[in-house]
Formats: sequence, structure tokens, C-alpha cells
Amino acid sequence: MKVANGYEYIAILEGIAPKKYAMEGDPIGLQIGDLARKVRKIMFTLDVLENVVDEAIEKGVDMIIAHHPLLFRPLKKIDFGTPQGRIVKKLIKHDIIVYAAHTNLDIANGGVNDAISDLLGLGDTEIIVPTYTETYSKIAVYTPDFAEEQIRLALVNNGAGRFSDRYSECTFSVEGTGRFLPHDGANPTIGKPGDLETVQEVKIEAIFPHSEMDRIVKAVKLSHPYEVPVIDIYPIENVMSQMGLGRIGNLPKTMDLKAFIGFVKEKLSIENVRVIGDTNRTVRKVGIIGGDGNKFIHDVKRAGADVYITGDIYYHTGHDLMAIDLPTIDAGHYIEKVMKASLLKQFDEASQVYGYEVDFIVSERNTNPFTFY
Repeated sequence: MKVANGYEYIAILEGIAPKKYAMEGDPIGLQIGDLARKVRKIMFTLDVLENVVDEAIEKGVDMIIAHHPLLFRPLKKIDFGTPQGRIVKKLIKHDIIVYAAHTNLDIANGGVNDAISDLLGLGDTEIIVPTYTETYSKIAVYTPDFAEEQIRLALVNNGAGRFSDRYSECTFSVEGTGRFLPHDGANPTIGKPGDLETVQEVKIEAIFPHSEMDRIVKAVKLSHPYEVPVIDIYPIENVMSQMGLGRIGNLPKTMDLKAFIGFVKEKLSIENVRVIGDTNRTVRKVGIIGGDGNKFIHDVKRAGADVYITGDIYYHTGHDLMAIDLPTIDAGHYIEKVMKASLLKQFDEASQVYGYEVDFIVSERNTNPFTFY
């Protein structure tokens, strides 16, 4: 077992919710601390409040991974007499790393909105608001046949051959004959300088997100037996994927809206919701945007939702929802707490693959500012 550092755990997070998915201006990433330090215990939390930091200190946490950034607005000064100043002081004093994954985790597959969708049992889910388009390329690697499997693994273990969440390790291989003439100064794996060499080779092809090209090519070069591997990269114009905010999907069966409200409260472990619109109807197609969903009501309506689940709806936005006839369940911003258990599960699976010695916990502190009577 290996005790990994902060950078190695952020590499896991990048695989789950890449920073490139984040909305412009979102202050994600490292908030406080030194990622080079060894990490033995990680805590997942929705918010980084003082009671959460106290909990981390009590439990011997080395790293906090939060959904909402601690430093959402730039600090002009760090006054230890202020609530935020006390938080910063405690984190530095106890050498606790704080890292935030905000809108990138909202958008990512397996992120906040998918976690909510899964709890509600939605099927055939799609994004509501496209925010990021990923272009694809194809890589072709020529290798002697004895190294075919190690090259294939270098490709698929670094992001090639995957398309959506439905298919992975998609590659194509074809056998052929390779020829090369090494010159003086060359150090060929097969043959010797001055002799024309003929080798049974395999050409392995796979598609990959173009943004991952450098990492994939580096992995192939490290795994390849040849001194100078032949690697071709082709742009692909007919394959792309979109990421975005929100999810819309179908319930297993149509439900009475009043019964669905109770179902939402049960599945999301909340006691109260605000409801906008006529409740005397049935629903099947559900739109979800965790957090503040005020700006996206028309997107959700155009997507064909029967009901909209979000949080922080303003008074006048409520009137707008009535006007467009979109029943809405304002379940509050705090439903995003589902990210804690979701991230713990994904990190635990990844750490077992890598052989990391670490404990994962979720914060048990309630950071919801609202109390309902």
C-alpha cells in the first residue's frame, strides 16, 4: 500500500470532474494548503464552514474536498478576528488542504446532478444546458505483435477508446508487415544498424477526447518497445460529446405530482420543500438542476419537463414558472449534499485500484442555513 500525496488524489478528482468543465469565473481548485504533502484521511463536504473545519481537526483530516469553494470571493485581507479569517487560520495551523470542485462537479458525468437523478431512479437522462463540447481524434499506433497488449492497455487506461458512459476499451487492431532500416547511431529493439528489418506488426486504433492527446501519447511512448514509435493522430469530425448543466429523465412510471413531492422528500432526505404551480396533475419527465436554478427555467421547459426540481427560486421567478406552466419543487440548495457519498464511493474505488492507503469520510455537520418550522 502507498501513502499518496494531494496531487495524486486531485488526479483522481480530475478523472471524475475535470477542471475544463467548470463555468467561466468559477474559483475551483486549490483553496488552501500544500498538495505535495502526504494524505492519509480525506473528508468530503458540501460547504467549508467553521464547524466543518473543527470536525476535520477533531477527526485528523489531512484534506477536505468541498463542492462550494471556501474562497468564492477574493480576500482583500485575512483578519483572524472575522469568521472567515478564523477558518483560514485553523486550516493553516493544522496543515489541512482544501480543494473545491464546483460547477465542474455539477456538469460531470457521475456528478451532483447525476447523483440526484440516480436517487430518484430517472432513466434515459440527458443534459439540459450544454456548456462544453469535446472534440475527438483517432490515434493509430504501430507495434510489434508481442507488445500489442501493453500498448492497448496504455491507450485504454489513459482515456482512449471510451465514448460516453456506455462503452469503454473500444479499439481496433489489424496485422501487417513493418519495414525499417536503422542507421548508425540508432538503437533498434529489433535488428541492427545497416540491415533492412522486416517485423510482424499490429496497428492499434482508438478514438479519444482531443484534450487528452498529450497524456495518451506520453503513455504510449513510455510503453512502446521501439526507440522511435510510429504514432498517427487524425481529427474526427463526426464524433463529439457534449457536457452540460442539469439532467432530464423519466421516472419508471407516471406519478401523481402530490405523491411525487413526498417521493422527492423521502429519496433526498429532506423534510420540507416549496412547490410552485398546480399540483393536480401527473408527471413522468423530471428536470433537475442542483443549486440555484433560476436562470434555467426556460431551458427546462423547452426540454419538455413535466416538473422541475431545483433550489433558491426567487419570488418573481416563481411567477415566471407559473406563467410558463412548469410545476417546480424547490428542494433547496442543500440537496447537493448528495455529492459527499457519491464522491466517497468513486474515490474509494479508484484508491483501491491504485493501492493507496487512505481513509475517506463524509462530513456529518449540517451546513444548511435554513430551519423550517
